[in-house]
Amino acid sequence: MEEPTLDDIRAAAARLAGVAHRTPVLSSRRVDEAVGASLFFKCENFQRAGAFKFRGAYNAVASLPDDVRSRGVVTFSSGNHAQALALAARLHGVPATIVMPSDAPAAKRAATEGYGARVVEYDRYTQDRAAIARDLAESAGAAVVPPFDHPAVMAGQGTAALELLEETGPLDLLFCPLGGGGLLSGTLLAVHGTSPSTRVYGVEPTAGDDGRRSLVAGRIVTIETPRTIADGAQTPALGALTFPVIARLAAGVVTATDDELIVGVRDFALTLKAVIEPTGALGFAAARREAAGSGLRVGVIVSGGNIDPTRLAAYLQ
Repeated sequence: MEEPTLDDIRAAAARLAGVAHRTPVLSSRRVDEAVGASLFFKCENFQRAGAFKFRGAYNAVASLPDDVRSRGVVTFSSGNHAQALALAARLHGVPATIVMPSDAPAAKRAATEGYGARVVEYDRYTQDRAAIARDLAESAGAAVVPPFDHPAVMAGQGTAALELLEETGPLDLLFCPLGGGGLLSGTLLAVHGTSPSTRVYGVEPTAGDDGRRSLVAGRIVTIETPRTIADGAQTPALGALTFPVIARLAAGVVTATDDELIVGVRDFALTLKAVIEPTGALGFAAARREAAGSGLRVGVIVSGGNIDPTRLAAYLQ
């Protein structure tokens, strides 16, 4: 598989037009004054299925040949890509099977099943989810649509950054959540092609800093599955397609602690009046620290808002 291009991202945007939501870009004078910079939040928590993942999942399913797509799709995901692929499959009228960890947030599993997908459980700390998905796909003749390491998925994710820049104009910095790298690599390709002076940083949980380590080492570094509240970024390694893009185009990778994510979830709800999940707060947490007092124009991609109500209530307290 080849790395997607800016033309692929623009083609994905055309494919998604009228299907995906063009999510709002929010700002807050109160936040700007507290940080000392102008922050622009691309709110993918308002996307269909509650996260940016719908962009890549729909683009990937729509890009499959008709005879392949008709046999169904399979993926592995802790929740957001699971929901996104389930919805994309439903919109195309094809079956979907999702390999989900047994400890996935209840709200995310319920939503995935609500879209009509079949869920197969696994233990995220002892089992290989990709291998399970491959076996299921082979037995059904279905196509595997991975959560990040796929050209059509990466291209779809890059459309969020295109929309952000169309609305804000050039930005000095952009902070983007980083798990397996689908969103960050797509964002980098979109930004590099349309606003090359913008410096883009990936943000991952402190407990799961494989991306930062990979950039330092100059190769993909694999870690144990990280234990963090940012369940959307509990990936042990970057992808073979996403890593080269990140290594070539990212200004760097920074991290955020779970405590910073809780503060981000809480402050976003209280100040911008919107619900985001811990993974979605990664960019916000980093921007508050890294852009403090800079006076710069800063983009923040808020990746999703699928959070269990009980957990949200606890964070708000």
